[in-house]
Amino acid sequence: MTDYEKMSRKELMQLRANIDKAIATVGDRDKRNALKAAEDAARDHGFTLNDLMPLIGQVRGRRKATSSGEGGEPRYRNPENPEQTWSGRGRRPRWVHEAEAAGRPLEDLLAS
Repeated sequence: MTDYEKMSRKELMQLRANIDKAIATVGDRDKRNALKAAEDAARDHGFTLNDLMPLIGQVRGRRKATSSGEGGEPRYRNPENPEQTWSGRGRRPRWVHEAEAAGRPLEDLLAS
């Protein structure tokens, strides 16, 4: 078992970056699997996902997400690509994880 308290800050930050990348990879894989399952379910009912897209906003209890992610105004902006924003709610985008792994504090990513 690893004794994290004996690791340096640099080692811990690298470990965090590796874990964040692994989580993102697993999340991407899970999304692809979910998409395939949704496509299969739609096909079983005689539809494609494109046929069902107009109904997505009408599903009871759901709200449409904005371009900033999980709804709300963008609170953070990717300095490398200003079109990428995050409201600060929901799962952190990969670019936020990468910036933090590179040593940038979250405050550096605040949108003006």
